[in-house]
Amino acid sequence: MQPAVTNVYCLECGHQNTEEGKYCIKCGALLPEEEDAGQTTIRYKLDADDAEHDLSSISEVVNEGVSLVVRSGGGIEGETFTPEGEEVTIGRSPGSDIFLDDITVSRNHAVLIRKPDGYYIKDQGSLNGTYINRARVETQKLYDGDQLQIGKYKLTFIDK
Repeated sequence: MQPAVTNVYCLECGHQNTEEGKYCIKCGALLPEEEDAGQTTIRYKLDADDAEHDLSSISEVVNEGVSLVVRSGGGIEGETFTPEGEEVTIGRSPGSDIFLDDITVSRNHAVLIRKPDGYYIKDQGSLNGTYINRARVETQKLYDGDQLQIGKYKLTFIDK
């Protein structure tokens, strides 16, 4: 009889393993201890076949000013976030200004920073990184229509 599959995920490849294993059966990496298993972020790979999003449909729904619109991920498609203040935290931590509840998102994943010349996104050392228009960035200025990816979440930056 095969052992039940649990939520012990490999930190290297994201494969779900049985609780009895100490090493990932897919890639051989050391698995986190059971008490640490829920404290980690799993790796997420960008899908090369991701479709580009049509911006015409979201421009009609958002208010004047700056917004982040969730295009896909986590079952919150269409949700809109309006940044307030000089810095807006994004992450899996419930205390984040923009809370993205998925294990592919780090607790303190990124920060949206308002500067005199516009908004910037800054990665906070996340495991999966922060992407703008499919390119991984550390810090980058955002422009209207930019596609932001944080873990499995794909958001569009709107500035109107």
